[in-house]
Amino acid sequence: MPDPIRIYIDADACPVKDETYKVAARYGLKTFVVSNSFMMIPVSAMIERVVVDAGPDIADDWIAERAAPGDVVVTNDIPLADRVIKAGATAIKPNGQPFTADSIGGALAQRAIMEHIRSTGEITGGPRPFDRNDRSRFLQALDEAIQREKRKRR
Repeated sequence: MPDPIRIYIDADACPVKDETYKVAARYGLKTFVVSNSFMMIPVSAMIERVVVDAGPDIADDWIAERAAPGDVVVTNDIPLADRVIKAGATAIKPNGQPFTADSIGGALAQRAIMEHIRSTGEITGGPRPFDRNDRSRFLQALDEAIQREKRKRR
């Protein structure tokens, strides 16, 4: 019997934690809320708060070291998404856009280009504001990812 599906939330700037808790509860899935600062979470044996040391990529490392095939990771972090995809897990952005093996290379390249542009002092602006449609797409994408994995395990 395969290990149970787990959900990992890269939580420091995640706008869909509450939505993730609700979907995870519906399926009875253990959820890890990983951040480098204390954060309130619902009281539930199925939700675990993990506070890691402050520092670059410490939360990402914690998640990447544990994500396994069939797990779901909620993150905006492209390098973390790359690592969990390579581990066989699913990575979903809070806006519902999935990271895939086919798209991650382009996302990493775009990230590198934008970092270079910013390093020259160019002001590039940020992402568009998060809205209700993003939240709805996320709920659908998370549900689909869990259903897909459950079908594989039958």
